[in-house]
Amino acid sequence: MQIDRAGLAAFLRRRREALQPEDVGLPRGRRRRTSGLRREEVAVLCHMSSDYYARLERERGPQPSEQMIGSMAQGLHLTLDERDHLFRLAGHTPPERGAAGDHVSPGLLRILDRLDDTPAEIVTELGETLRQSPLGAALTGDTTRYTGAARSIGYRWFTDPATRSRHVAEDHGMLSRMFVSGLREVTTLRGPDSRAAEYAALLLEESEEFRCLWERHEIGVRPQHVKRFIHPEAGVLELHCQTLLDPEQAHRLLVYTAVPGSTSHERLRLLPVVGSRTTRLESDLNSG
Repeated sequence: MQIDRAGLAAFLRRRREALQPEDVGLPRGRRRRTSGLRREEVAVLCHMSSDYYARLERERGPQPSEQMIGSMAQGLHLTLDERDHLFRLAGHTPPERGAAGDHVSPGLLRILDRLDDTPAEIVTELGETLRQSPLGAALTGDTTRYTGAARSIGYRWFTDPATRSRHVAEDHGMLSRMFVSGLREVTTLRGPDSRAAEYAALLLEESEEFRCLWERHEIGVRPQHVKRFIHPEAGVLELHCQTLLDPEQAHRLLVYTAVPGSTSHERLRLLPVVGSRTTRLESDLNSG
């Protein structure tokens, strides 16, 4: 497939002009005269330079990579049909759809963009974090930064002690059973060539605890109604988790709330302050 520069430029312009700042979680500002989003705003949403994006709208520059097109599709809040169209205009074959895909639907993104005061995250059926609200990252750290099998919290649970440190010790046994049960269900659902089967094979090699639990063949172990998180500065938070499912992509929007007036509710209000300090510290440690 060859790139259609004129078609790509026109499509990007139309999609940019159709979006309003509030559609993507940006402030509008009093003196705004632009119809739709500015090029600089789209560039930030798509994680690219303003100059690079501007050249695409002017039918110039190199052919964007598949990764870059995927980032633009997500930044512009495209539907799956629009995403596939964008890939073809750029001269690429669209990624597969369904549970193995990482493209988040515009509907879930619009909801997440409005959850500035609530911990929330969008995850795959394998517990791979695709997006987090600011408070979501403050609560658990930036879990979108992982690559490979480590993207899955179920994999990290059995291979990375730091993952368990975010949860109360009394809950570890139940959580271990839940992650194994869930992975077995998804592996059976998606088949032996799935990413779930790949993660299961890795864990069978790397974790004795996982091997023992896998042999039980437990199914249907579900999360408790209240999740207990340990924040390194705010302390223990008991949070209720509400789930919104996107059936087409098998993605889940998880929203965490505390009972008003409870200790956890007060500690949750501290997260914007203490969480930002913790996130910066984790970032410094990871970069070092």
